[in-house]
Amino acid sequence: MRNFDLTPLFRSSVGFDRLSRVMDSALRIDESALSYPPYNIERTGEDTYRITMAVAGFSDAELTVTAQENSLLIVGKPAKEEKERSFLYRGIAGRAFERRFELADHIRVAGASLNNGLLHVELVREIPEAMKPRTIAITNASQDTPKALDKAA
Repeated sequence: MRNFDLTPLFRSSVGFDRLSRVMDSALRIDESALSYPPYNIERTGEDTYRITMAVAGFSDAELTVTAQENSLLIVGKPAKEEKERSFLYRGIAGRAFERRFELADHIRVAGASLNNGLLHVELVREIPEAMKPRTIAITNASQDTPKALDKAA
């Protein structure tokens, strides 16, 4: 396992300590946990994204999508079966799962839908007005100075 020292980056930047936590958590991920359920992350537009997760066998009542701060949590808990069924072959996994996604700043969960065994979670990047680039008007200071001198004299 490899550790990264990001201390030199913190000397000239403020507020990037979250980057260190994200990298540490990425290094601690269990690869076997990433295989179920399978999912896609796609960019659907300039500021829109979609997470599509294959949740065959789960109803919308058995799935929970929770967004909190910069984290998205998707949990699936199958309902208890009335009686035990006897399978000759079981290829569709029906086990409980919990999948967590780290979201960047200003990413909002717009909605979720279940269609044909696929859970679609729509995400939107909404940059606040204060953070968007803006044009600053330039005034000519030399024109204002003579007027001020004339009034003073």
